[in-house]
Amino acid sequence: MTIRGTTALVAHLGFPTDAFVSPLIYNPYFEQAGIDAVVVPMGCRAEHLPECLAAVFRLTNVRGALITMPHKVTTVALLDEASPAVRIAGSCNAVRRTAGGRLQGDLFDGEGFVRALRAKGCRLKGARALVAGAGGVGSAIAASLAAAGAASIAVCDSHANAARALAGRIGMHYPHVGVAAGESDPAGFDIVVNATPLGMSQSDPMPMDVDRIPRGTFVGDVVMTGFTTPFIAAAQARGCRVQPGIDMLFEQIPLYLEFFGFPPTTAEQLREIAKGVL
Repeated sequence: MTIRGTTALVAHLGFPTDAFVSPLIYNPYFEQAGIDAVVVPMGCRAEHLPECLAAVFRLTNVRGALITMPHKVTTVALLDEASPAVRIAGSCNAVRRTAGGRLQGDLFDGEGFVRALRAKGCRLKGARALVAGAGGVGSAIAASLAAAGAASIAVCDSHANAARALAGRIGMHYPHVGVAAGESDPAGFDIVVNATPLGMSQSDPMPMDVDRIPRGTFVGDVVMTGFTTPFIAAAQARGCRVQPGIDMLFEQIPLYLEFFGFPPTTAEQLREIAKGVL
């Protein structure tokens, strides 16, 4: 693709950048669709985020920013306006600048994950769900599962206070959903989600005891790698239905595009375009 002086930039802020998958989907799509835009990975350490985000949005040709680990939670405090999804989950993965120069944030991880579940025929209404990881993406998924009608949601995290805070926020906004913060035992759940970084390396430990996952449970992972994560492979071996992290990404990109003011597309079109690069 040709980058011109007219090209709109979408910053992809996170650290480290080597595992970024989004540019491999967005940029071929922009090229095929004739859209004069490009997604640019930008490595930003946690301590530099406030100055980095401010500097990015001082550039006149920046259309928006994709926010990924480890910045999804800390970005919330840097916004001028936050969507209801951001306020409930306490996490943000997309930022744009208004005509008046204000920074608006939204969150699409959870909706993308839920869309992908629905596309696979997973029953959400009345389901019992376990979400391991109460960071940015786990918070988003837990909130979206509550909005989709889950009967109960258990959240766990290595930082117990983060799990309790997330359970409290969801309980406040969705009082009809049974929410608890506790252990990572997956027994007795209909939907089990790994929303931790475990699995980015083949040598990582499992996020939970896979042998405790009932056969037939719908098991999802948020880790996006060039290989099937050990967690997903083990769940498949137990006879579980599975959803790898890349499926969540394909389902949320159309939401990002709309947020940034680009022409609409579908997850199916994006998958077709990305076949040659992923």
